Amino acid sequence: MKEEQPSVSAPIAINSDLAQRVLEELGQNVYLCYQCVKCTSGCPLARFFDWQPNQVMRALQLGQEDIALRSRTPWLCAACQTCTTRCPQGLDITAIMEFLTREALRRGIEPPVLEVNIFNEAFMREVRLWGRAYELGLMAEMKLRTIRTHSPLEDADLGAKLLRKGKLSLLPRPAHPPRRVRPAPGATEAVAYYPGCSLHSTAVEFDTSARAVCKALGMTLIEPEGWICCGSSAAHRADPDAALRLPLENLALIERSGFAEVTMPCAACFNRHKTALFELRHDGERKSAADEAIGYEYRDTVRVNTLIESIREHVGAEGVAARVKRPLSGLRVVCYYGCLLTRPPAVTEAPNPENPTDMDELLAALGAEIVDWSYKTSCCGGVHSLTHPEIVLELSRSLIEHAREAGADVIAVACPLCHTNLDARQFQMKLDEPLPVLYFTQLMALALGLSAEAALDRNLIDPHPVLRRRGVLDRDGNG
Repeated sequence: MKEEQPSVSAPIAINSDLAQRVLEELGQNVYLCYQCVKCTSGCPLARFFDWQPNQVMRALQLGQEDIALRSRTPWLCAACQTCTTRCPQGLDITAIMEFLTREALRRGIEPPVLEVNIFNEAFMREVRLWGRAYELGLMAEMKLRTIRTHSPLEDADLGAKLLRKGKLSLLPRPAHPPRRVRPAPGATEAVAYYPGCSLHSTAVEFDTSARAVCKALGMTLIEPEGWICCGSSAAHRADPDAALRLPLENLALIERSGFAEVTMPCAACFNRHKTALFELRHDGERKSAADEAIGYEYRDTVRVNTLIESIREHVGAEGVAARVKRPLSGLRVVCYYGCLLTRPPAVTEAPNPENPTDMDELLAALGAEIVDWSYKTSCCGGVHSLTHPEIVLELSRSLIEHAREAGADVIAVACPLCHTNLDARQFQMKLDEPLPVLYFTQLMALALGLSAEAALDRNLIDPHPVLRRRGVLDRDGNG
């Protein structure tokens, strides 16, 4: 009897069309990926995905467009840049994920994570209308457009607390770049101060303490009139041209005003402007198109710094220490940098993207006891604060628990998104004991004898008990 031969499956046909689209738009060759799985193993949101990042990359290589374009993964990517930073082949995996969301929309594929697309549309609409993000309006539109899937009362408790603390503007504050820019008086001796949208609303304590600290340190800050929103993560996903044009308009305004340096307290704003600079310097065609769009040829004369970098460059740790009036002795602090201050290093130019120490050194100069920990640059889920707060609560709760385990009295941050997730949402986490989360400038203000300007009353988690117990404040709340 003749043996039955095993059936031979049809060969897999590799379709390179989508991979070619990635190459044409981003200059990223997905076939360089050799499945080392570093992108997946380091991804803080991997457990929330349907397909892991390395699997999405393999799907692109094989032309499995249904997986690549219909997966939840690109939509849930937090753009924390961990994968891009750690890829041994230098692939910008974050940019590839963002491309896939745009490509899916271009092809008429319904977003599998509808809330993220709604957020991107709403955010960009606010920026087009007002020039800056209007957070209360953004929240209202999100509630109205997701009413079928999310209770309109979700996060109502958070919104009420923010309103009571004066951290949400009831009305938008329109801003548009001036048509005619004149040199700002004193610009050559000052640092341009770009607060970003959050420091005028949810991060008002960051703004108040930052200005007071810089004044006490002898740094002159001037806020250019007419700056606009950087576009944040929404522009990078939804509109790459706007993601380049919006920061460029700010940089052009600052350059034309006569400044050589701009400091950006907000980590997201810093990262978006540095990303724009990187693209302008490496893509002549995009720079020419962006220059034409804003009607000005940017000359790249403005240095973009974080506020931490500016203080270190202009004053230094020793100069800060010399101005301390009330040392933070005995206060145990963990420094949390978040995702965007240091990553990816090719863009931010951070020398130690996985283990930054600049904030540690500044706070140590104030007399604080810096507690080392392994979560300095872990993601808090920032971009999903309004789309999937359950992700934010899980990631942020983990950070707070790790800080507590390390023995910290407070967490020091330098990002409004991180502060909102760690401080404002902490009451929703049902922790046994809250942990104060302070901007590094609030701690600096206390040490420099500026307790009123530290604006501690704006924090949702009251830091006074811990600060009194450690002797940083007296019983009357004075430093």
